[in-house]
Amino acid sequence: MAANLTLSPEEAHDRIAIRKVIDRYAHCADHRLADEQMSLFTEDTNFVVYMQGEGTEPSQVISKREDLRPVFEFLRGYTRTTHFNGQSMIDIRQDGKTATGETYCMTYHLSEKDGQRQMFIGSLRYQDTLTKGDDGTWLFSERKLYLDWSETRPSNP
Repeated sequence: MAANLTLSPEEAHDRIAIRKVIDRYAHCADHRLADEQMSLFTEDTNFVVYMQGEGTEPSQVISKREDLRPVFEFLRGYTRTTHFNGQSMIDIRQDGKTATGETYCMTYHLSEKDGQRQMFIGSLRYQDTLTKGDDGTWLFSERKLYLDWSETRPSNP
């Protein structure tokens, strides 16, 4: 069965714009740009974190953009982070104003504990709903973060 790869110019533009929002989120996290990262969300966003993976109770639920700051500022506790986005499946609804998607991300968080470097490695999945504003800007209206697995180990310089 062949996939339908035909896209209208508007849909192609929207898909690129959505992917830019997804990638900007990771860039802002790694550069500690909390204000810019927060600006990628609607005012009444729903941000849900599942630290034990899918099918578990959320460990954190945030329902306002302004309440995201401590989540994003938390990364300042690490020496360095890298969020490496992989594949994204994006579906734009018929109305052209709402999209859903799932993105895989590998995350690396470098820290020091008792003079020893440690590396936290995590496999994340984001399940997103994005809304297109009247100005054509796409924003996260819901972002669910699932930590599917993780590992912490010593890290050599």
